[in-house]
Amino acid sequence: MGQDQTKQQIEKGLQLYQSNQTEKALQVWMKVLEKGSDLVGRFRVLGCLVTAHSEMGRYKEMLKFAVVQIDTARGLEDADFLLESYLNLARSNEKLCEFHKTISYCKTCLGLPGTRAGAQLGGQVSLSMGNAFLGLSLFQKALESFEKALRYAHNNDDTMLECRVCCSLGSFYAQVKDYEKALFFPCKAAELVNDYGKGWSLKYRAMSQYHMAVAYRLLGHLGSAMECCEESMKIALQHGDRPLQALCLLCFADIHRSRGDLELSQLKLHCLSESIYRSKGLQRELRTHVVRFHECVEEIELYCGLCGESIGERNSRLQALPCSHIFHLRCLQNNGTRSCPNCRRSSMKPGFV
Repeated sequence: MGQDQTKQQIEKGLQLYQSNQTEKALQVWMKVLEKGSDLVGRFRVLGCLVTAHSEMGRYKEMLKFAVVQIDTARGLEDADFLLESYLNLARSNEKLCEFHKTISYCKTCLGLPGTRAGAQLGGQVSLSMGNAFLGLSLFQKALESFEKALRYAHNNDDTMLECRVCCSLGSFYAQVKDYEKALFFPCKAAELVNDYGKGWSLKYRAMSQYHMAVAYRLLGHLGSAMECCEESMKIALQHGDRPLQALCLLCFADIHRSRGDLELSQLKLHCLSESIYRSKGLQRELRTHVVRFHECVEEIELYCGLCGESIGERNSRLQALPCSHIFHLRCLQNNGTRSCPNCRRSSMKPGFV
C-alpha cells in the first residue's frame, strides 16, 4: 500500500469514525497497519487507533498501540514523532491509573529538545501530568501542572486544550471541596464549546456537562445535576463512549441517593408514626400521618402512574422512560399508548437510568 493510498484509507477511517461507525473504522485502520509500508502513515494510523481505543475504554489495547507507535517513531528518527508517541504512552498509563509511569513519560516528553510540536503538545503533556498528580492526591503539584497547561492554551489560542483543562480543574476543586469553583470551571468549558466548538467532537460537550453535573450535585442543585448528566449520557451513548457512560451512571446514582435520602426518611417517619398511633388508638394523629405519608408518595412520584400502586411495596419489574417517570413494566405493556401517561412525552423507549 503506497503513501497516497495509505492517506486515503486513514481519511476513510476518520470519516467512518466521526459518523459513529467505529468498528468499520477500526477494520480500515487495521488493514492499513497490516499492509502499509509507509512509516509516516503507519505512525498516523497508530495514533488514530490509540484515540479510538481510549474513547471506547479499551485501555490495554490503547497501551499496546502506543508501544508500537513508540517503536515506529524511533524508526522515523524524528523528535516530533517521538514526542507525540511518548505523550500517547503517558495518556495510556494515565487511563490505566499507572500514575507514576504517566509522570515519568511526561517528563521524558518535556525533556525532548527542539521539537516543532513542543508548543502544541506541551500543554497536553502538562495536562496529563496534572491528571496523574491528582490521581495520586498530590494537589499542589496537580494545580501547578494545570496552571501550566492553561498558560499553554492561552499563549497558543488552543481553546480545545483550555476546555479540557477546565474540566480537570473542575475535578480538582471537587476533590478539595471548593464546590463553587468545581462548578465554575466546567461551566467555562461549556461556554468554550458553545462559542468555538462547532467543529469539535461532541465528546467535549459531553465532558463539560458531566463535570457540571458532579458540581451541581455537590452543591445540592439536583435538578440541574440531573439535566446535565442526562445530556452527557445521551452523547456518550451516541458515540459509544463507555468510560463516560460509566461515570454518568455513577453520577446518576449519587443524584438519586442525594435526592432520595430526605424524602425517604420522611416516608419512614410517617410510616413509623402511623404504626405507633394505630397501636395507641389515637385516631386523629393516625389520620394526620396517613395523609402525610400519601402526600410524600405523591410528591416524589413513588407510585405507578397507570395502576396507582405505590412502587416498592412488592417485588415487581419497573421501567423508567426518558422523562424519568417510572411505571410497572406490565402496566406499560398493557397500556398500548406511544406517550408517557404522566407528562405525554412521545418517546416510549427505555430511559437512560
